[in-house]
Amino acid sequence: MISDQILEFLLNLKEPRVTDSKVEVLNPFLNPETKRVVAAFYNKYYSDENKRLAFIGINPGRYGSGLTGIGFTDPVNLAVKCQIENALDQKSELSSRFVYEVIDAFGGLEAFYNHIYITSVVPLGFTRNGINLNYYDDKELENKLRPYIKAQIKKQLPFLRRDVAFCIGKGKNQKFLEKLNREERYFKKLEVLPHPRWVMQYKLKQKESFIQEFISELSKPLL
Repeated sequence: MISDQILEFLLNLKEPRVTDSKVEVLNPFLNPETKRVVAAFYNKYYSDENKRLAFIGINPGRYGSGLTGIGFTDPVNLAVKCQIENALDQKSELSSRFVYEVIDAFGGLEAFYNHIYITSVVPLGFTRNGINLNYYDDKELENKLRPYIKAQIKKQLPFLRRDVAFCIGKGKNQKFLEKLNREERYFKKLEVLPHPRWVMQYKLKQKESFIQEFISELSKPLL
């Protein structure tokens, strides 16, 4: 089962070594409640043999998958949309709100998750002084993470489609992932979509058009 492979990967994640004392690793899998809801989620939506399209974000944030362990899924959407009750801090996160609107427009959770697996360039997140830190915001951190990132992507390939994947986040995430993919040839093609947080913070009035862009691009490999 794909669910077994995903859970084997997630529940055995090792933290990367970080030498900067001001940078902390967000590891939600240290929390037994996170382990429980992650198992419930993947057993609910991934108990089949279908390889998924990779939907690759940056790294988890402290109010979304940094709590739930599930990409772009905050505790509120986990409870309300996925119908998985949880005792996690009920924070609502902007990126998760956008992604779950995309999921609704796509045809619902079963339709979406039957084809798509949400992950990140770095599967664990970071904070500095209590604020979310993207892996590329610190060049030294990015460089030191490269072997770790490559190892984690390789572990996920057995349950992913290799013809195309989606990079979520234009700019620095795109540049990093495209370069890595040219070197390692994980996927034949990388398509790029704007980051949900950018849409929600800066392009809210055009949100519906961005939702349609996501639907259009994610649907093409399924035709």
